Amino acid sequence: MRILYLHQHFTTPRGSGGIRSFEMAQRCISQGINVTMVCGSHSGGDSGLSTPFKWGKRRGNVDEIDVIEFDLAYSNKDSFVKRTFLFLLFSLRAISVSLTHKYDIVFATTTPLTAGIPGIFARWIRGKKFIFEVRDLWPELPKAMGVIKNPLILFLMEILEWVTYKSAHKLIGLSPGICEGIASKGISIDKIIEIPNGCDIELFAKEIPIWKPEWINPNELVFIFSGAHGIANGLDSVLDAVKVLENRKVLGYKILFIGNGRLKNRLISRAINEGLTDRIIFLDSVPKEKLIGLMKCCDVGLQILANVPAFYYGTSPNKFFDYLSAGLPVLTNYPGWVAELVIENKCGFACEPDKPELFANEMINIIQNKQQLKEMGIAALNLANSKFHRADLSRKWLNWVLN
Repeated sequence: MRILYLHQHFTTPRGSGGIRSFEMAQRCISQGINVTMVCGSHSGGDSGLSTPFKWGKRRGNVDEIDVIEFDLAYSNKDSFVKRTFLFLLFSLRAISVSLTHKYDIVFATTTPLTAGIPGIFARWIRGKKFIFEVRDLWPELPKAMGVIKNPLILFLMEILEWVTYKSAHKLIGLSPGICEGIASKGISIDKIIEIPNGCDIELFAKEIPIWKPEWINPNELVFIFSGAHGIANGLDSVLDAVKVLENRKVLGYKILFIGNGRLKNRLISRAINEGLTDRIIFLDSVPKEKLIGLMKCCDVGLQILANVPAFYYGTSPNKFFDYLSAGLPVLTNYPGWVAELVIENKCGFACEPDKPELFANEMINIIQNKQQLKEMGIAALNLANSKFHRADLSRKWLNWVLN
């Protein structure tokens, strides 16, 4: 059995970012299935290949995965036009692979939505089995965020979305809202399964050295946000809350922002201009293992998103599952299925969106009642093991793909 796996933003654990595709590929290989991963280059990612590109492509074996990487350098700092161009170019180059490569099943995962185009060609021209995994609903999310307003572009994306869903033999949604969104397009629920992002329990349990930057005081409580610094992430809400705390003269904490994105420089400038840099530290993305070492000296994981109702049930954020894997209590600032998990399992805190005073109050509660965090951290790890263990989810994933 051979699977052609299409993921433009693929990375191994040696890079930063989600490693769902790497882990799913490893599950296939453990069952004797050959996997060819088709990806592009992206900021912070690490495909595992280091040889020079030749004619815009390089190929090699990485942890038994046959990797084909296109020289399409992507960064979430890029403009919308540039990112759109790279999405389309990756899709076009992946089509050539899907029409010539030897395989039995083609599996494509978003984002972006254009990742499914090679699967459409494989299904209708070569008669291959096509599985499509939806990590974010497009164009619903960009439309809800106001990122895409042109009615013609939205119409064309809606057509592509419908054609992709109809072409796929089976679909995977990473959250309840995503599965509902797929079904709303007229897709039978028998063709859809929910398999959320997972927790890499074994990776986080490894003996990885603690990385504690020298400017963190041993007595300070440390909040961490690890992820993109973009429009969707709504990180101004954290700065708004810190400004409230500064006005109230609250001490004894630090906030670490780990990652990159289009809004990072603006966020840094705002923190400097408003005198918040004693409390907020910005760091670039780091490899997964180094991030785990850093999380070992943190106390609370921040699950932050902009207040967009489409996010409430329509996302499956990697960082949330990393926090659970690290045994960190979670503070989230928006309602939905993640907030419900946090409250029901008593592994963190949830507050209403767009209310800096309430956000600040919750942070004060955490800072002044540190003793509650240990029990919540245990609950977080229990949730990771019981519902989101990567090994369990990967078995479910593979069974759905093959049968």
